[in-house]
Amino acid sequence: MNTVFSEVTPSELGFFMPAEWQKQEAIWFSWPYNEETWPGLFDRIPGVYAQIVFHLSQDQIVKINVRDADHEKAVKNILLKANANLNAVKFYHIPTNDAWCRDHGPTFLIRNNNGLNEKAIINWQFNSWGGKYPFELDNAVPESILKFENYKSFNPGIVMEGGSIEVNGAGSVLTTKACLLNQNRNSHLSQSQVEDYLKAYLGINQVLWLEDGISGDDTNGHVDDLSRFVNENTIVTIMEEDPSDENYKILKENMHLLKGMRNLNGKPFDIISLPMPEPVIHQGERLPASYANFLIANKIVLVPVFQDKNDKVALDILQKCFPDRKIIGINCRDLVAGLGTLHCISQQEPFVSI
Repeated sequence: MNTVFSEVTPSELGFFMPAEWQKQEAIWFSWPYNEETWPGLFDRIPGVYAQIVFHLSQDQIVKINVRDADHEKAVKNILLKANANLNAVKFYHIPTNDAWCRDHGPTFLIRNNNGLNEKAIINWQFNSWGGKYPFELDNAVPESILKFENYKSFNPGIVMEGGSIEVNGAGSVLTTKACLLNQNRNSHLSQSQVEDYLKAYLGINQVLWLEDGISGDDTNGHVDDLSRFVNENTIVTIMEEDPSDENYKILKENMHLLKGMRNLNGKPFDIISLPMPEPVIHQGERLPASYANFLIANKIVLVPVFQDKNDKVALDILQKCFPDRKIIGINCRDLVAGLGTLHCISQQEPFVSI
């Protein structure tokens, strides 16, 4: 049975989601102010954000959601102290419940329409990973952005988070069954219907399914902590060496699945292993510390590091994956206490030439 959509879909109009390594106009953030997200550590978190913005603002625009004018002023002061390039920072007075912009922000699409490049957004529904936390403000973020930016908008009416989908810009999306088929998201949709939505709204041709996510991940298994495209035909994926670790079996199964996947030309993807850091524990809870949660920008790749012996190993592997970009490690040992790191807090907006 064909899925019936409530609107003409992006795919029908020639829109698609570009890969993260394609040229970007900006990277979006929602500035953190929910102290409960980082229990006992919140005072350190704005400084981590400032370091991230410092690096990104040297080469491209950074767009930041803040509560209001007073909050904007306070954030500007923090960024000034970090020597960020404020000429490249644009503020939006859009209040949020929390800071996970990858998931509550819009997904950006592009198309070439008779020689004219155009941009659009998908306004997914956001329910805080199955109703785990308050989300009313977060769910309104894409619509609020439309008050400031003139983007065409698509409204599929289903729950989806940016961290749950990973595209290669060449017709494939990578995701997990544990997340997208979870009953706390879109219980009325079958697996084939979920695939129909992804194809119709991301402009892709095939959905590649992994199984489960890593321990400590409260998103029910986001793919951006597991496996990431680094070019159209290459996937980096985290692996655990210790058979006694709770992630060992999950990641071994995902590797098996990745090796069986094929691109649209029927050829296997190149699979590169990334190590895992030693378990990072905060207040007795294991955190989802993963080197796969890196953020690709125009000239740099920001990589979460954890004061671990495998930090340098991961950075060296990713440098080979991105020879034309500078690899920069960002200490995320505090940031990950919020249950996410660099990719989770950001959302790239592609560049289109007019």
